[in-house]
Amino acid sequence: MAQEMLIGVDVGTTSVKAILFDIAGGVVDRYAKPYETVHGKHGVVEQDPELWMKHIFAALSKFAANHDLTEVRALGLTSQVNTHLFVDESGEALAPAIVWQDGRCAEAAARLDEKVPVEDRVRWWGAPRPIDASHCMSRMSWMSQNQPYIWEKTRWVMLPKDYCIQRLTGEAVSDQIGNLGLVDAALSPIPDLFAHVPGAAERVVPLAPMTAIAGKVRDGLPCAGVPVAVGTMDAWAGMFGIGVPGAGHAMYLSGTSEVLGILSDAVKPSPGVIVFPSYDGLTLHAGPTQSGGESLNWCSRLLGHPPEMLARKVEALDFDAPAPLFLPHLQGERAPLWDIHARGTFLGIDSSAGPAEIARGVMEGVACSARWVQERLEVSADMTPDAINCGGGGFKSDIWNQIRANVLDKRLKRASVGDPGVLGAAGIAAVATGLMPDLSTAFARLVQFDRVYEPDAARRGHYDRLFDLYKQAYESTKDLSHALVGLHKPEIR
Repeated sequence: MAQEMLIGVDVGTTSVKAILFDIAGGVVDRYAKPYETVHGKHGVVEQDPELWMKHIFAALSKFAANHDLTEVRALGLTSQVNTHLFVDESGEALAPAIVWQDGRCAEAAARLDEKVPVEDRVRWWGAPRPIDASHCMSRMSWMSQNQPYIWEKTRWVMLPKDYCIQRLTGEAVSDQIGNLGLVDAALSPIPDLFAHVPGAAERVVPLAPMTAIAGKVRDGLPCAGVPVAVGTMDAWAGMFGIGVPGAGHAMYLSGTSEVLGILSDAVKPSPGVIVFPSYDGLTLHAGPTQSGGESLNWCSRLLGHPPEMLARKVEALDFDAPAPLFLPHLQGERAPLWDIHARGTFLGIDSSAGPAEIARGVMEGVACSARWVQERLEVSADMTPDAINCGGGGFKSDIWNQIRANVLDKRLKRASVGDPGVLGAAGIAAVATGLMPDLSTAFARLVQFDRVYEPDAARRGHYDRLFDLYKQAYESTKDLSHALVGLHKPEIR
């Protein structure tokens, strides 16, 4: 008897990942390929959207060659958030995608941040959320001022998943949660915000719930006729994909960057935390950092050792011996600092430090970054969870996961699927098509766990002291980092 199947796709920061699942969440087939991110001058970080589509088409073709796709019931997509693509009336990209790490819009963001009154932000979002360089309004403001010839031709400003959905189905649609910052607490667009950038309102893609059907895969493509869900951003898809079912539960996703979150019925706004509008009874308090797994990848490139080798070296260390303190602000920092001009820093290096000690410092620094977010989340959500569901490519290393558990002083429960965002996208699509009744039921069926990391009580005092030093290190070096950035960066409008 043929089995029903689902397809999930994640258009991530470094790669496209796609998985063909059976209806119980088992992996039938998978596809993952990296693509280039271009880092230019003055904070420019871009991607070619044609590479996204190249790999999506290749994934579907691979699945079609190996399996009977007539049993595929739904297709779901998720993607990196705050990456924006300016698209013309025909659906063609007018310029490379501006990636979430891109800092070119910092000055435009600062002007908007100054113009939008605090009372308006509290009224819209429930908290005085900052408008930073990755905000869609900052991107639209910058484009209208600096590349007006592109702005004039722009029909839609799209997230990666929405561009890919349009290419697959011909329909232009997005979800409310993925457009956080453009919608209010009722998930409605904010005309008063759009008024700060003339022409912004008509360039926002029509919005629908994540569990709505965007359209069907076009004829001539593998999976033609299969319903495609509207889907949502990677943080929410990943949250579902690691089995965070409702209030009282916490998540920790790690990939190129990291996202921590708590679902709670309470809202006590804390500086630096994003409180999402309530969706389907779920209120997510979240904090995305700017660098997670990418910090270790950078360290790997710098030292000439693969990440797996560095992890083995760290595992062999005596953790009672010293290691340098690392601030992982290689491209600024998001939560909880929201400081685009913060920069990476090593402190405490001596002549005995080798690759293992440097890598340990990187792992502990990323964990301290996560702890700072977690502290703010617990204030905002008015709760202190004992355990955190975790997943993503940054959780492959057992020693790093144990370091995280020790620094956070939390039990970490790892989801078995290596790509929770992909599973989340597929599960959302299953709900969209009626294959499963609701999100809670869907992910209770689909998610499994493979490992639990318990915090080492004997290390708690050490990591409490290290975390205090980490916060002091940021405050002590912040002005120096800003001055160094200003030294090498001309004013950008």
